[in-house]
Amino acid sequence: MRYYSTNKTAPTASLKEAVVKGLAHDKGLYMPEQIKPLPQSFFDGIDKMSFQEIAYTVAEAFFGEDVPADDLRTIVYDTLSFDCPVVKVEDNIYSLELFHGPTLAFKDVGARFMARLLQYFIRKERSGMVNVLVATSGDTGSAVANGFLGVEGIHVYVLYPKGKVSPIQECQFTTLGQNITAIEVDGVFDDCQALVKKAFLDADLNAHMQLTSANSINVARFLPQAFYYFNAYARMKALGKADNMVMCVPSGNFGNITAGLFGVEMGLPIKRFIAANNANDIFYQYLRTGKYEPKPSLQTLANAMDVGDPSNFARVYDLYGGSHERITSYISGATYTDEDIRQTMRDCHATTGYVLDPHGACGYQALKDLLRPGEDGVFCETAHPAKFKEKVDEILGTDIAIPPRLAAFMKGRKSSVEMSREFDDFKAFLLKE
Repeated sequence: MRYYSTNKTAPTASLKEAVVKGLAHDKGLYMPEQIKPLPQSFFDGIDKMSFQEIAYTVAEAFFGEDVPADDLRTIVYDTLSFDCPVVKVEDNIYSLELFHGPTLAFKDVGARFMARLLQYFIRKERSGMVNVLVATSGDTGSAVANGFLGVEGIHVYVLYPKGKVSPIQECQFTTLGQNITAIEVDGVFDDCQALVKKAFLDADLNAHMQLTSANSINVARFLPQAFYYFNAYARMKALGKADNMVMCVPSGNFGNITAGLFGVEMGLPIKRFIAANNANDIFYQYLRTGKYEPKPSLQTLANAMDVGDPSNFARVYDLYGGSHERITSYISGATYTDEDIRQTMRDCHATTGYVLDPHGACGYQALKDLLRPGEDGVFCETAHPAKFKEKVDEILGTDIAIPPRLAAFMKGRKSSVEMSREFDDFKAFLLKE
């Protein structure tokens, strides 16, 4: 499979080139030249298949031309050593729980897959050290750091905005050591993401070290996230609730919802999607006006969605041929303030007993607001509420138990490199590495 750039001027790339480069030379994001439809027989029997079986079938359509079947199966099955179950919250609203992986966040799927695929290429071609740059507003950093921890031939640099991730999230990538370096940037997530993008395009850095990204700009990070949308459909089909299924995705950098849209292009019969934003409502405003106008990100209660210029908008735009009409015909949006989120968390807990994290609360409320008669909705619960324990306990008056995996991270000693938001400072640091 060849991959082209959304900016259309860079040469096409192989899967390995796209994964290792991360970003195309023309600053565009890589897209597969083909999205292969899956046969109807697959969907007819999908409710009888395991998550791993479903994911391998999807992965084969994406990556089967480039990775031998046995190796790809090993990568997929090793990635998905945990489940992503669908849990009933109300009669017509279900939670796709994506927090059962090692770092209790949805990004475990993409990060673990990418780590294993990149290691496969390194071992196969005996290439030198690969340096992974990743910007995080919360969960990406921990998922990537833990997905790559101890992987030979790879060093990971996690850039995160100082004081703008939860204490538990910070512990998950600043206490690991080994081949993981945490960089604490004096700025917001968009500053971190800008540093990463500029690094990829800097000739001096690329001559000095082999760079790639593990953000959702990387095809090996975001495409595997399609796996759990197929699994959600399978589990809802088993319940007899898949005929008018709506998927709602709390959205920040838009890699998660983009993966679901790719699944639909493969034949996944989801009726429509809802993108749920916090106060960073750039995509919501695009749906309303047809104008994409990035803005500085705002700090909110749902911090992993604090993105003012979603990178993957370029993929959504490309996927639908730049047509605002096509995009709005299949994707609707919602936006919620911090107080909206707090109230939703309280109301859901009081009426159903289900504990939402702030991001999942946006997805749940969007379904409450936008579901139509006869539809069943599934929202992505993207992180375990204990990752935001202080906020959740304060809002709900609870004492959320911290899972042992999270507690273990909190016992470690923080180690990070303080960094300004200036690219010259970041470049100088990397050139010394």
